[in-house]
Amino acid sequence: MATTWDADEAKLSRSSGGRIVRAGSHLVKPAGSTGPRARRRLGPGPAIPFGLQIGPALLVLTWVVGSALGWIDPRILSAPWTVAEAFVRLIEQGRLQDNFVTSATRALLGLSIGLLIGTILAVIAGLSRIGEALIDGPVQIKRAIPTLALIPLLILWFGIGESMKVTTIALAVIVPIYIHTHNALRSIDSRYVELAETLRMSQKDFILQVVLPGALPGFLLGLRFAVTLCWVSLVVVEQINATSGLGYMIDLARNYGQTDVILVGLVVYVLLGLVSDGLIRLLERRALSWRRTLAN
Repeated sequence: MATTWDADEAKLSRSSGGRIVRAGSHLVKPAGSTGPRARRRLGPGPAIPFGLQIGPALLVLTWVVGSALGWIDPRILSAPWTVAEAFVRLIEQGRLQDNFVTSATRALLGLSIGLLIGTILAVIAGLSRIGEALIDGPVQIKRAIPTLALIPLLILWFGIGESMKVTTIALAVIVPIYIHTHNALRSIDSRYVELAETLRMSQKDFILQVVLPGALPGFLLGLRFAVTLCWVSLVVVEQINATSGLGYMIDLARNYGQTDVILVGLVVYVLLGLVSDGLIRLLERRALSWRRTLAN
C-alpha cells in the first residue's frame, strides 16, 4: 500500500530547464536555475535633462562650424557672428524693439480672439446636437481652406490695415482649438455624465466641474498647434503692405539683400515659437499633473 510519501514521490515532475519540482511535501528549485527575470522596460525611459534643447543646439553648432570652415556661402546664409552684429545694431537703432512690440500685439490680439471663439464653438457643438449640426460643418469647410488663401478676400472686406491682419491670425487659430477641444469633449467618459445627472448638477456646474476639466488635455494640445499657426500667419500678413512688424523688417531687408537682417527676424520668430511652446508645455505639466502617461 502506497504511503503519503510515496504519493508525493510519484508527483515529482520535470526537473530540466530550471523548473520547480516537488520533493516530498516541499517545493525545491533545481540546481542551476536562475532567479525571476527582471521586468523589461518598454517605455521611453527617464527624461533627458535639457533634452528639448539638444536638437536646436546641434543645428546652431552645424551652422557655426559650416560658416567657420567656409562650407556655407555667406551670400546665401550669413555667419552667426554676422547675424549677432546685425542683432546688436538693430537693437541700438531701436528698430528691433519697435517691430517686435507691433508683431507681439498683433499676435496676442489675434490669438486671444481665436481662442475665445474656438472654445465657445467647441463647447456648443460638443454639448448640443443642434449646435454640432450648425457649427461643425462650417468649421470643417474652413479647415479645408488654408487661411492664407483667404487673404485676398479679407483684404477686400477689411482693407490692408490691422483688422485684416488680426482677423487672419484669429481664423488660423480657431480651427485647431475647435477640433481638439471638440474631440476631447466627445471623448469624456459617459459615466461622469451619468454621475452628474445622478447628483442633479446644474448645467453651469456640469460645464465647470466635468466638461472643462475633461476637455483640458485636448484644449492644451490644440493651443500648441494654435500658437504655431499664429506665428506662421503673422509672418505672412506682415509682408502684405505693412509698415511695421518683424515681417515688414524681413521683407524690407529682402529688397536690399540684407541676409543678416533677414536671419535676425527669423531667429526672433524661432525664439518666440520655442518660448511659447515651452510655456504651454509647462502649463500642461502643471495642469495635468494628475495624469499617469507614457511621458511620465
